Amino acid sequence: MMIYDRFSMRFIGSRYCRPLKIPLADCPDTHVVPPAGNPEFSTRNRPLSSQEYFITPPRNSWKKGVTCNALGSSQTRAIRPDTIMNTRHILAAACAATFAVTSAFAGGEGWTHDFAAAKKQADSEKKDLLMDFTGSDWCGWCIKLNDEVFKHDAFKTGVKDKFVLVELDYPEDKSKLSEETQKQNEELQGKYGIQGFPTILLCDAEGKPFAKTGYQAGGPEKYVAHLDELRAKKETRDKAFADAGKAEGTAKAKALVAALDAMELEDETVGAFYGDVVEQIKTADPKDETGYAKKLAMKQKFAEFGKKLNESKNHDEALAFVEKSEGEFEGEQKQQIVGIKAQIYAMTGKFDEAIKTADEAKAIAPDSAMVGQLENFKKNVEAAKAKAAAAPKEEGKEDAGE
Repeated sequence: MMIYDRFSMRFIGSRYCRPLKIPLADCPDTHVVPPAGNPEFSTRNRPLSSQEYFITPPRNSWKKGVTCNALGSSQTRAIRPDTIMNTRHILAAACAATFAVTSAFAGGEGWTHDFAAAKKQADSEKKDLLMDFTGSDWCGWCIKLNDEVFKHDAFKTGVKDKFVLVELDYPEDKSKLSEETQKQNEELQGKYGIQGFPTILLCDAEGKPFAKTGYQAGGPEKYVAHLDELRAKKETRDKAFADAGKAEGTAKAKALVAALDAMELEDETVGAFYGDVVEQIKTADPKDETGYAKKLAMKQKFAEFGKKLNESKNHDEALAFVEKSEGEFEGEQKQQIVGIKAQIYAMTGKFDEAIKTADEAKAIAPDSAMVGQLENFKKNVEAAKAKAAAAPKEEGKEDAGE
C-alpha cells in the first residue's frame, strides 16, 4: 500500500499512497535518485508480479530532523534481482552492468565479515566499528561507494587508526558467503533495523551505534572527513553520559536527553540500543520537565495514526481519517498530516485543493526541512494540472485531423 507515484513525498514517520500497480514500461520518468541521495528499491515482504515496480526514496540522504521512519518499515526490505523474476535485467542494467567481483570483500582488503571478532579487535585497539550493510553485486549505490571510496588507499589510510571495517553483504550470489556468515548477516540486519542499502553504521566497540550514513559523493578524502564529523557524535554522547552520572533529577534527565539527541538516531535504534537510557530519563524526570516523555508519547500516537491510515480502503476513507486526525497533532507532525491530505487530493485529481493544502502545510512549520518537499510537490501538481488541461485540446486536434 505504501508505494510512490509522482505526487508522493517523504514524511518523518509516515507516508500515504494508495495501492497502484505500475508497469515498468510506464516508469521512464520516475526519479529514484534525489539530490545527494542513494536509492532504496523496496517492497512489501511478499512475492511481486513481474509487472509491478515499487520505489522508496533513500533513508540516508536527509539532514537533521528528516529521518524517514516509514510506516510498516518492518515489513519492507530492499529488492534484490532474484525477487523480481522477469525484471532482473532492468536492475542489472541499472545497478551492476559493469560490475565484476575482484575480491572476497567488495571494498577490497582491510575488511572483515566476522562481527564478533571485529568487536574484540575494536575493544583491544581502542577503535570504533564501521559497519557497511551492502548488496555488493546488485546495488548500484553500494557499488559506487566501493568504487569511489572504500577501494582507495586514501580511505584506508584515513580510517586505519579509527575504525575496524566490517562488511555485511547481502549479495544475489550467495556462493560468495559461507552459511555461517549469511546467518550472521541476516541476524544483524534485523538487530540494527536495516531497511536499505548501502547503510553505514558507526558503532562503539560494544556494537552500540552512534551515527548513521550512506553514500556520499566527493571521493575518499571527503568521505573520511565526513566520518570524522560523525565520530565526534560519540564524544558528545559520552560527555553527556558522564555529565548525567554526576547529576540528579531533571539535570540528569536533560544530560541523558542531550546524549540521545546528539546521535540523531532513529527511534527504533534508540529503543533497541539505548532503552536503559530512556528508562533512566523517565525515572529522573517523573514530572516530565524535559518534555521527553510527551515527545515519546506523541511519536507513538503518530505511529498509530500511520497504521490506521494504511488500513483505509479508499481515498475518501483516508481523507476523512486525515481530516479527523490533524487537530490532534501540532508542529511538524501536523504539517506532515496536512501534507498527506494534499497528496490525497493530488492523487484523486483535485489539483487546486492539493496546491492550497500544500501551502497550508508549509505555513504550519515554515522553517522545517519538509518545506522543500512541499515545494517540489507543488511543482509536480502544477505540472500535472497543466497536462490534464492540455489533454482535451490535444484530443480535439486529433479528432479534427481525422
